[in-house]
Amino acid sequence: TMRERKKTDPPQSSTDLSEGKKLRLKQEVGLISGVSLIAGTMIGSGIFMSPEWVLHHMGNPASSLLIWAACGLLAMFGALSYAELGTIIKESGGEYIYILRIFGSFPAFLFAYTSVILVRPASLAAVCLSFAEYAVAPFYPGCSPPQVVVKCTAAACILLLTIINCLNVRLATSVMNIFTAAKLLALLVIVVGGLVLLAQGQTQSFQNGFQGTTVGIGAVGVAFYQGLWSYDGWNNLNYVTEELKKPEVTLPRAVMIAIPLVTCLYLLVNVSYLAAMTPSELLSSGAVAVTWGDKVLGSWAWLISLSVALSTFGSSNGTFFSGGRVCYIAAREGHMPDILSMAHVRRLTPSPALMFTSMMSLIMIISGNFTSIVNFFSFIAWFFYGMTISGLLYLKIKKPELPRSYKVPIIIPIIVLMAAVYLVLAPIIDQPQAEILYIIPFIVSGIILYFPLVRFKCHPRFLQSITLHLQLFLEVAPTTRDAN
Repeated sequence: TMRERKKTDPPQSSTDLSEGKKLRLKQEVGLISGVSLIAGTMIGSGIFMSPEWVLHHMGNPASSLLIWAACGLLAMFGALSYAELGTIIKESGGEYIYILRIFGSFPAFLFAYTSVILVRPASLAAVCLSFAEYAVAPFYPGCSPPQVVVKCTAAACILLLTIINCLNVRLATSVMNIFTAAKLLALLVIVVGGLVLLAQGQTQSFQNGFQGTTVGIGAVGVAFYQGLWSYDGWNNLNYVTEELKKPEVTLPRAVMIAIPLVTCLYLLVNVSYLAAMTPSELLSSGAVAVTWGDKVLGSWAWLISLSVALSTFGSSNGTFFSGGRVCYIAAREGHMPDILSMAHVRRLTPSPALMFTSMMSLIMIISGNFTSIVNFFSFIAWFFYGMTISGLLYLKIKKPELPRSYKVPIIIPIIVLMAAVYLVLAPIIDQPQAEILYIIPFIVSGIILYFPLVRFKCHPRFLQSITLHLQLFLEVAPTTRDAN
């Protein structure tokens, strides 16, 4: 049976703590902001860096385009499945809260532990490093920028995002809306440029398109990892369900608008890349979008570097916005320190959780390889996506009476679950990656921590004093769930 929710205080409109009333986060995310959160997070560094890796693993342009289309379809199926979950369990936290309510505390803690400590910070660090690479590139023409400059710029990006998200939810969503519009405009420039090249007859890359296709299950799985990295963010709205206006309506609608839009853009952008470059040129390009700009835009190529920088900054904001909520919700459920479950008494933002996510991301910036981070992130992500989707199937079969305003056909979560199993097992069976092996000792460490700290609640007394002092210093207080 589904786990019972903890009893909470009724939501209060006042924030007067002297009367014993608890805070809750505001519902300020509407349909436009919801679409921006999904599309703005999805369109980040991936579409500008992953095409060469998808082509490398698949072996030819036509099969790589099929991978991009399949990734978009899989993201759409996953998001529709999550939309039903979001209308059954109307709480923020995404996979964490769904695993907690369906499967219980232990697997939910392992998800929170890996996500908060490792996966989300690593993802944010990777996107911010991509932002930094493109942002400083114009200052080092003809050579690679020093790594210390790149990493300092990435760190500055994370600190700026921390300030924005801690100040105001509406400010953070406004930044998302503005940068989403800017990156859509940039992608449209690439799309139009590609259509012009195709009209001029530059179709050499598409002749004998399927020749030399890779058929190994491991290679196809890794190609999916690289493609799905560009679609990551399809589930972001489920992390902020309590902050949505009319979540039962906004959640499905935002998914149905954002993901098909992004999928069509990604396919057209890849076609544009292949119209401007031969497959060998694309494979040898360190930055596909910049190479495209040099070939097509000439002296205006700097616009592409600027567009990529804007795109990755906007994606970083979306990743940070949702990642901080996972930490906040996990702490509220007792799986993280209490201080991380509190919100600022005036700004009503989960500032301690956001600061913790920022700190972990800054640590991740010190080391990390883009491709390794993508493979590592994708492996863990799809393991927990599969667990979450299996929870939806359980509810559809065993708990059909639960109220839900949106229902997805059962064949869709079955397809997503099959894909998740394939994506987890295929690379391990065919070509085990070193970064995947690091997961085992990390999860074991989570198991060791769970029993004393969560199950038996063995908390040192000095932690209460630290929490109190941090609460006074940061001006934060405990929060309650939304009325939904």
